[in-house]
Amino acid sequence: MNDYGRALRRWRRLRGVKQSHAAEMFGVTQATLSRWESGRHRLPEQAIGRLTRLLAAPLDSPGDAALRRLVESSGLAVHLICDLSHRLLAASPIRTATWGVDPADLLGASLWRFATDEIRSAEDRLVDLGWYDDGAACVSFWTGPNDSTVVGIEPGPLEWQRLQLSDGSFARLVTSMVGR
Repeated sequence: MNDYGRALRRWRRLRGVKQSHAAEMFGVTQATLSRWESGRHRLPEQAIGRLTRLLAAPLDSPGDAALRRLVESSGLAVHLICDLSHRLLAASPIRTATWGVDPADLLGASLWRFATDEIRSAEDRLVDLGWYDDGAACVSFWTGPNDSTVVGIEPGPLEWQRLQLSDGSFARLVTSMVGR
């Protein structure tokens, strides 16, 4: 399944939107929307733009801005992403110290392309764990390294915590447990 199709399906489930209603929102048939979600068809650029706007998890309320400041000043290796789109919302200096780019260049960009096989596998298990149904609010697992010089991932334990933002969207606090 492509990332956009997966994100669309998660958005629908999180918001309780039926496939038929989402299809109306995008101006397509339910069958087309189903194909997007299953990865059999890629979303056209116009649909990607609309989906990106739907998935936006802003940190613009005072409470959310405080969360961003906490992450950005943390002494832990943490970063905050949009739970549905994996877009980077904030990161601590310790987390970004080994990145091969300025963290500001990645703000708002999806980090999914840097995911390891273990991260992808953990992501696939979230539905079964009740992650989107107020079940598991914290998931821990072991990951191997990736080969990225842009956003490197060291092998070791990771922890994901799901946090609700003021607009009702969700963010994921990712904590690397290496060296703790």
